[in-house]
Amino acid sequence: MPIRSHQQTLSSATAVLGHATRPLRELYTMGRKLGQGQFGTTYLCTEVATGVALACKSIAKRKLLTGEDVEDVRREIQIMHHLAGHGSVVTIRGAYEDAQYVHIVMELCEGGELFDRIVERGYFSERKAAQITRVIVGVVEACHSLGVMHRDLKPENFLLKDRAVESSLKAIDFGLSVFFTPGQVFTDVVGSPYYVAPEVLCKHYGPEADVWTAGVIVYILLSGVPPFWADTQQGIFDAVLRGKLDFDSDPWPTISDSAKDLIRRMLRSPPRERLTAHQALCHPWVCEDGVAPDRPLAPAVLSRLKQFSAMNRLKKMALRVISQNLSDEELAGLKEMFKAMDTDASGAITFDELKAGLRKYGSNLRDSDIRHLMDAADVDNSGTIDYHEFIAATLHLNKLDREEHLLAAFAYFDRDASGYITVDELEHACRNHNMADVGIDDIISEVDQDNDGRIDYGEFVAMMKKGAIIGNGRLTIGRPTTATPDDPPPSIPSSSSSSRS
Repeated sequence: MPIRSHQQTLSSATAVLGHATRPLRELYTMGRKLGQGQFGTTYLCTEVATGVALACKSIAKRKLLTGEDVEDVRREIQIMHHLAGHGSVVTIRGAYEDAQYVHIVMELCEGGELFDRIVERGYFSERKAAQITRVIVGVVEACHSLGVMHRDLKPENFLLKDRAVESSLKAIDFGLSVFFTPGQVFTDVVGSPYYVAPEVLCKHYGPEADVWTAGVIVYILLSGVPPFWADTQQGIFDAVLRGKLDFDSDPWPTISDSAKDLIRRMLRSPPRERLTAHQALCHPWVCEDGVAPDRPLAPAVLSRLKQFSAMNRLKKMALRVISQNLSDEELAGLKEMFKAMDTDASGAITFDELKAGLRKYGSNLRDSDIRHLMDAADVDNSGTIDYHEFIAATLHLNKLDREEHLLAAFAYFDRDASGYITVDELEHACRNHNMADVGIDDIISEVDQDNDGRIDYGEFVAMMKKGAIIGNGRLTIGRPTTATPDDPPPSIPSSSSSSRS
């Protein structure tokens, strides 16, 4: 059961997405039921146009009793769009709404829950546990670098892509996730009892709580039991607040000191003494071959800015056109990040604001590198980055997989609908975007593969997809076994899926 008090009961069904969508069954054929949660049901579905098998989570609107429930679903969709493209996050394909349901269509993962794999094995080898830890903490790092706090990490919320022994893991269920700005404090108590951080129970927390939760998962991966347990929910919370770790019982005497060191550092309190997600990834036990990387990983936004800075001007303009055609839920996450960086609310990010913003999200770039990124994103040479420039620069290139976006962008440049972008049309676009039109011949020659002096749609698509890297950027409780003080801790409980499953 969720332990989150609800207020403001809704009197009638409310629009969730805020805009009309195509009927789901025009695009997808629905199949068998895959799973059942408190609010919705997940079905197998098939995309009519391609025959690709996907999953559709249908959330019953009649069960969204409060404005908070509606906002949770809306934000879940926004966050899934915001994280789209990360190789360890389930990919959203679209969201649809009708009178009775909100439908979220996403990548199909048929390998079952990590939770079930843990129950089957009891515990994993350290090598396997370290491999899984890299995925889980990598998702946390990606979320935090994009201004998202997950708030409900647990083994049940990681699915295996397929049934292969070495299947990849995918994070799911962002129903309790929120956008945050660096330094923001949260007070609502959410999460799952065995995994919740002490500062969440104290109603004063930030993204460090996700690292605690990941540390609990690592403990479970190695031992098969949670580090903080009791026979009542309040007893679990008391154990979490005490924070006493058992490294004496089996199998801990046979577990490496390095693994125990990582867990201690991830489960430190107060939160400021805890490892960050990036520091956990750099811990020797987690790293491939036990060697930490020489330099920090670039945060996701920084990676996107770097990728954008290497593009030619045609591609930059095209991304801006595409960004202007995206839905509100696809842009919500980047909009929040822009507002966080635009500290004076002027509608444009200055060099100093970009520098401060990137550092808040984990970057340690030199001023000269920040200036290079600033110049690259400042398409109209105004000296600042406006909202549309920021969106275009940080938009993940997975949006380029959508044919309708590419067609719309090509049509923008192809003013006479001839099927080709000419020098004159490119010059016109540059003027509209306040970009100098010098070097246009170089752009044409770079993209024009058949050397006819113009760019056709196929050449345009090849340019747009070049360098597009797809991949790595409620308090619920099961029923624990009744225990006495002399009993061993319960094995990880078979709790139901979280409320948004």
